[in-house]
Amino acid sequence: MKIESVDFFYLSMPEVLDIGDGSQDALLVRIRAGGYEGWGECEASPLTSIASYVCPMSHSACKPLRYSIEGKNIDGAEDIQRISDAVHENSLDLLQADHTLSGIDIALWDLLGKKMNEPVYRLLGYQKKFPKLPYASQLFGENAEETFTKAKATNAAGYKAVKFGWGPFGKSGKENDIAHLMAAREGVGKDAYLMIDAGTVFRENISNAQERLSALNDINAYWFEEPFINGALDAYKKLSTSHPKIPIAGGEGCNNFVQAQAMINYAGLDFIQIDAGRIGGISVAKRVADLAASKKIIYVNHTFTSHLALSASLQSYSGMEKHFISEYPVELKSLAREIGKEQILPDTNGYIHTPDRPGLGITVDTAAIRKYLVDVEIKVKGEKIYYTPEI
Repeated sequence: MKIESVDFFYLSMPEVLDIGDGSQDALLVRIRAGGYEGWGECEASPLTSIASYVCPMSHSACKPLRYSIEGKNIDGAEDIQRISDAVHENSLDLLQADHTLSGIDIALWDLLGKKMNEPVYRLLGYQKKFPKLPYASQLFGENAEETFTKAKATNAAGYKAVKFGWGPFGKSGKENDIAHLMAAREGVGKDAYLMIDAGTVFRENISNAQERLSALNDINAYWFEEPFINGALDAYKKLSTSHPKIPIAGGEGCNNFVQAQAMINYAGLDFIQIDAGRIGGISVAKRVADLAASKKIIYVNHTFTSHLALSASLQSYSGMEKHFISEYPVELKSLAREIGKEQILPDTNGYIHTPDRPGLGITVDTAAIRKYLVDVEIKVKGEKIYYTPEI
């Protein structure tokens, strides 16, 4: 069957706040072929990604993504890989290409799973799936008291693992950070896994990150996430060998396999975190998961948006038993909550499971998201090259 249409839907909350919350807007991708329909989600700037799909060609290595996708065959996994390879050849110099391809790749896997009546993880070669322990992922409070309140509420909700990140951390001095760390541990209790996400706040400043290690050790932090910008290999490596030893997590900023490969091989990571909606889709995420396993590094998904994105992120490591933990956003805006008709909810033991329904197993609620739809029109030289399609 041939790809008949690739449609983008830019969704947004009425007001987008200047906070580290990626659930405030979204870019969904719908692909139709052979009577089937697949959906994906890009973890990227919506309007920029739409433009990368339709923009005029600049030269032979800077073509719009549509050049490599529309009208192509999609009958098996090899066709998805062929499309990905074509995008990387034809859009080599288009820096948004991998972000946009991510949603397309996810939609193609969803479509193929529906055609073959199989969940995506089986198409990836996994015969069995394993439950994942969700960590309640949320922002630090504005002050330590608010962090404590949020932590206590998360503990009461039954989560066995919790992550706090971004917000004021690293921006108001070490003592303020320590107050937040202590509040988080007190709130979640002594037995919960507690992860701390610095949100790249220290850029490449190793000493600033090192100053937090003793406090992280005191609260028994399970990992210290993204103290530095993505790709700061030397800084990550030096911190990983500092004392006291705190496990280091990173990689969510990787937008291609080579970046993730470098982080795995040279950054001294204990955990590699990959966003299928950013790195090039489920296809690339699976390659990274396989590499991480071979290097004895724990693979973890990065997901801070909808349950459609969560399902996509789980597929690539669903069959890996030792890679047991999953990011699970608990402060989603209504837009992200309403994208899917189904939700991936913790079971009675506190674990989540990759859906067994065909494709991603999440049905996009087109009626619910209509109110978030942003009308977009792009013109070049007076010619309309893109407009929001009917949802």
